Amino acid sequence: MEIEKIIADETKRITELVGKSFLDCEDIIRLTGLGRENALRLMHSHAFPTRVVGRRRIVSVAAFVLWEVTNGK
Repeated sequence: MEIEKIIADETKRITELVGKSFLDCEDIIRLTGLGRENALRLMHSHAFPTRVVGRRRIVSVAAFVLWEVTNGK
């Protein structure tokens, strides 16, 4: 299976699961199984593709899936 198809399928699955196209810290905790402190550390990492909106950090589902595929779990 092509990597693009895998990424597209996983993006669709997660979007349907969480019901939105951007993830916050709580979503990252739920999807990865990380604890709150580690999820926050990840979201503040320069290697993780977050955007700052007001005082919140979010990541698009597509960027999260791409990061997950290229960086492993």
